[in-house]
Amino acid sequence: MAPRNGRVPLPAHLALRIALAARELNGVNTGQLLRTLLSVTGEPITEARLARLRLNRLRNRLLSSVDGPPPTLSERQLQRALGLLKGRGVRMPEEPLPTIEPYREGELPDSIRIACTSDGGERLDGSFGSCARFLVYQISPSASRLVDLREPGPVAPHEDRHARRAELLHDCQLLYTLSIGGPAAAKVIRVGTHPIKVMRPIPAREIVEELQQVLASAPPPWLAKAMGSEPAPRVSTSEREDTP
Repeated sequence: MAPRNGRVPLPAHLALRIALAARELNGVNTGQLLRTLLSVTGEPITEARLARLRLNRLRNRLLSSVDGPPPTLSERQLQRALGLLKGRGVRMPEEPLPTIEPYREGELPDSIRIACTSDGGERLDGSFGSCARFLVYQISPSASRLVDLREPGPVAPHEDRHARRAELLHDCQLLYTLSIGGPAAAKVIRVGTHPIKVMRPIPAREIVEELQQVLASAPPPWLAKAMGSEPAPRVSTSEREDTP
């Protein structure tokens, strides 16, 4: 889902880094540092772009872009701020896990079951091969419930990590994830689950609400296949941006 104003929202973990870095720089507030970074890295600000940021470029742009007298910035301040921007020593506060809602099979007519890869809270922000858990939802045109939290747990040396994770999804028609490789996708499809890539981290409830709207109308061919109306795909994954 594209942002309504056409701009990509700043992820919470990057916003935290920028706020902490600004506190290290005398005479520079968060808004000024944000504008400086946009002028250096371009939009959107991403983890990869911050990782390429260099001390001299940050210093020079800060001194030239701040309104009024240039701030007095020591080498130590700049180094600490740059480290924070790159994520050194920064940890996001952990979001509480969502509560599982009671559900009996058949309680939501015309429903489907989906899984979302998650690393924190009720967010779709993980990759299939490394996420901390799968959020499992039962979704009908008129209602939805979070029916399970499934954690893959450790894998023995002789086990196939991707096959084990795929087995956790055996009763789900769809898997939403930030990333999944071809061999792993094939194993997910083999258990009857259709993988769909999402372009950026989002609240999992956004996916739920979108699917409810789709189910309330006429499901597109890709969803009809995933629901079993036609044979499931065997070789490729879908991109979420293809969904209505």
